[in-house]
Amino acid sequence: MATRTDLEAMISQGEQVFWRGKPQKKCFIFESIFNPLLPFAIIWAAFDIGFIVNSSKAASETGAGSAIGSFMLVFFALHLMPVWIYLAGVLLSVRRYKNTEYIVTDKGIYISGGAFTYSCQMKPFAELSNVTIHRGIFDQTFGVGDVVLSTSSFVPVANNGSRNAVRGLTISDIEEYQQVFALVKQLQTDLPRTTANIHTTKEECNTHAAA
Repeated sequence: MATRTDLEAMISQGEQVFWRGKPQKKCFIFESIFNPLLPFAIIWAAFDIGFIVNSSKAASETGAGSAIGSFMLVFFALHLMPVWIYLAGVLLSVRRYKNTEYIVTDKGIYISGGAFTYSCQMKPFAELSNVTIHRGIFDQTFGVGDVVLSTSSFVPVANNGSRNAVRGLTISDIEEYQQVFALVKQLQTDLPRTTANIHTTKEECNTHAAA
C-alpha cells in the first residue's frame, strides 16, 4: 500500500482533487544551476584561484611555501564560502525537487517543498487576490510555465494600525500551466456563487424551522 504524503494528509475527507503535479525536472534543475548567484560565484572563484596560484609561486620562490600554503588553504576555504553556498544550492536542488508537489482541490491550493526542511501549506481560494502566468527563459525553452498566486492579508503595525501585505505562492515549472491557471480562475469565480448558495440554503433551513 502506498504511503500518503504529508501534503495528501492535509486534504479533508470529501475534498475533491482536480489536479496534482510536480515541476518538470529538467527545467527545475536548470533554473537551480543558472540562477543569479552563478556569475557572482564564477567571478569570486576565478579571483580566489588566481590569487592562490600567484601566492603559491611567490611562496615557492622565497622558500616559505609550506607555512604560507597551510595558511592560504584554510583562509581561502573560508573565503570561497559564496562558491560553496552556490554549489550546495545546486546539489540540494534534487532534494528540493523530490519534496515539491502541488495539489489543487475544490477548497484551495496545497504546496509542499523544502531542502533541509519539509513544509506544506494550503491557501483557500478566498484568500487569493490575483493569479498570473510567468514564463522565464528556461520556462519557454522547456515548454513550461509558472502560475503565480498572490494573497493579501492585513499585518498589524505600530499605533494599533494595520497594512495590507501581499504574499505569493508559485506553482513552478509545470507543463499544464495554462490549464491550471484556467482551473484556479474558474474555482475563484465559482467561490462567491458557492458561498451564496450555502447562505441561501441556511436561510431556507431557518425559514422551514421557524414555520
